[in-house]
Amino acid sequence: MSGRPGAAPEPEFSLVRDPVLRLLRMLRLVPERGLGAVRRTLVLVLITWVPIMVWAALSGQLQPIQGESVIRHLGVHVRCLLAIPLLVLAEPTADRYMGMIVGNFHLSGLVRPEDRAAFTAILHRVERLRDSKVAWGFIVGIVLAVALTASRMALLEDYDSLAWGQHAGGADFGAMWALYVGRPIFLFLVLAWIWRLLLTWILFWRLARMDLQLVAPHPDRVGGLGFLQLHSLSFNPVVLAISSVFSVAVAHRILAHGANIKQFQAHFALLILGLVILFLLPLTAFARRLWRLLMLAQFQYGTLAGRHVRGLHERWVDQRKLEDDILSAPEIGPAADVATLYAMGTKILLVPLGKLQVASLILAAAVPPAIVAALQVPFKDVIDRILKMIT
Repeated sequence: MSGRPGAAPEPEFSLVRDPVLRLLRMLRLVPERGLGAVRRTLVLVLITWVPIMVWAALSGQLQPIQGESVIRHLGVHVRCLLAIPLLVLAEPTADRYMGMIVGNFHLSGLVRPEDRAAFTAILHRVERLRDSKVAWGFIVGIVLAVALTASRMALLEDYDSLAWGQHAGGADFGAMWALYVGRPIFLFLVLAWIWRLLLTWILFWRLARMDLQLVAPHPDRVGGLGFLQLHSLSFNPVVLAISSVFSVAVAHRILAHGANIKQFQAHFALLILGLVILFLLPLTAFARRLWRLLMLAQFQYGTLAGRHVRGLHERWVDQRKLEDDILSAPEIGPAADVATLYAMGTKILLVPLGKLQVASLILAAAVPPAIVAALQVPFKDVIDRILKMIT
């Protein structure tokens, strides 16, 4: 980040410039510079959704047959046209935010000049882990295992949501394409983001063990780590994508099987809570360090406040001449300033969380369930419940 206000740093660390991106770059699907997110999104839509619609048009499945049509299979459309694009388009934002976060460790003075080599070494080790063949092989193995074992017990929806028209008793080309192409691609992208989330936690855990120059009375109440809130904001599209796919499965149960939304209230609550906790977990890596800072501040700022207040008492109540010149220190000021300094230094949060950050994650996780709930519950009541969760 340059000295100009609002300027963004060139990323020194990237979560998304991984072997998959390099492979796509070799295949000319991604430009030499940049991430090519829009291009990749269009390619994935062409691969996952367009073949199903072409088949549907050629086989007459675009028009209702015995009350059935490919248009009514919301799960396929949500996964291919919303969730998968969101997972890809989230990459540039996450890459930019992580670059800003990493760069700000230097700019904010948290890393001493003599520790910069160690800081850079941590980044390089995490990048090597990001490129681990074992990790990506494990992800591919999970995707293949799920695809090969796909059966009537589909992963996130009823199997009958993939059977159309005359083929209601089995799977035709459209169903097979959705099951063995669309779903594996979606699952691969989700697992890639879970891996990136784990990498972020590893990065933060290692940085938290450096001799960071945290300041207890910093206004952000986390010693100067408030900028880490950008991290979770970058994951909002991922949360929205996962929640959308889960929610559309419930919508299918309601529309196709007459289920009641009340049956899924606990599922939705666990979904929202689980997603919010999962994507906030990396920030807990600094909890131990912030706890130590809080304990130290209790002594340091307690002693400082004690000296100042004791000096006031001895000078103005006991009428004694002081050898300690703390009362004349211009940077401390009156007793009210000392009280404010003590309060700021001893009210440290153990996790760098902000209301906007948490509210945005809740909103991203709750909007798809709210839309599904609106099928049976007045929309105003749904919105009121979401606002209560956020506030």
